[in-house]
Amino acid sequence: MNKKQLLLFIIPTLVAVMLLILLLLGRSGIAVLDPQGLIAQKERGLITIGSFLALLIVVPVFILTFFIAYKYREGNEKAKYTPDQDHNLLLEIAWWAIPCAIIFILAAITWVSSHQLDPFKPLTSSTKPITIQVVALEWRWLFIYPQQNIATLDYVEFPQNTPVDFEITSDAPMNSFWIPSLGGQIYAMNGMTTQLHLLANGVGTYNGSSANISGAGFSEMKFIAQSSTEQEFDAWVRQVKDSSNPLTLAKYDQISKPTINTGQILFSSVDKNLYHDIVYKYLIPTNSELKKYNSSGKY
Repeated sequence: MNKKQLLLFIIPTLVAVMLLILLLLGRSGIAVLDPQGLIAQKERGLITIGSFLALLIVVPVFILTFFIAYKYREGNEKAKYTPDQDHNLLLEIAWWAIPCAIIFILAAITWVSSHQLDPFKPLTSSTKPITIQVVALEWRWLFIYPQQNIATLDYVEFPQNTPVDFEITSDAPMNSFWIPSLGGQIYAMNGMTTQLHLLANGVGTYNGSSANISGAGFSEMKFIAQSSTEQEFDAWVRQVKDSSNPLTLAKYDQISKPTINTGQILFSSVDKNLYHDIVYKYLIPTNSELKKYNSSGKY
């Protein structure tokens, strides 16, 4: 097999393998490769561009590896011995300029996309956004709707084509809130609030989960995210309000205890200051701490 025949064999083989991998990934049901929201679509674009740029380096490296291994094999007596190739100016420029150019392109893409996809940046839309407050518990997710005065456990619903402003905190160890079909994850930490703005392009049911190991029940810390029509969402809100199951402080103390697999729970009303109290209870000193401070003048 001569050099041309070898290249004609290696290149189509690598291309066929890559196409097969892409085909399998496209049919694998991986949520991040099948986006259902505006942010997720842009993130998939970044994954595609990044993978393509990486292949521009990886594929030639594999081709050269096989080519060099074949050409300079022990049995090839026709191979020319060229020990001074390491000083070849053209080759030096090629294997330094090309990777540097790709790194520069990746840096530019990263800079632009980091600002465009800033999770704290509200989405531009003619539709009024809906606010949902998220509390990471052990090991469940509590969703509070301050505008509708309802709450849900391990289930969240919102209208399609409507920006959703998630305000996220934790009343447990640090966690990570993630709906792969709609966008990337963001951390939930006690004593502070993070934000995430998402939008679903249509009606659908999506899986949500924890993306940060947080203890024994981490693997079961999942929830359902439902995107519905505006009429269906309004009807669902009325149904929740009619359930006569208020989320009192006493009931919150119960659901905030470490628990696994309790199922979805709907709350017909919720204390308007609950989310605020959850965040600030890690910032405000206790009575005993205040007494200690008042007596000594310092902690």
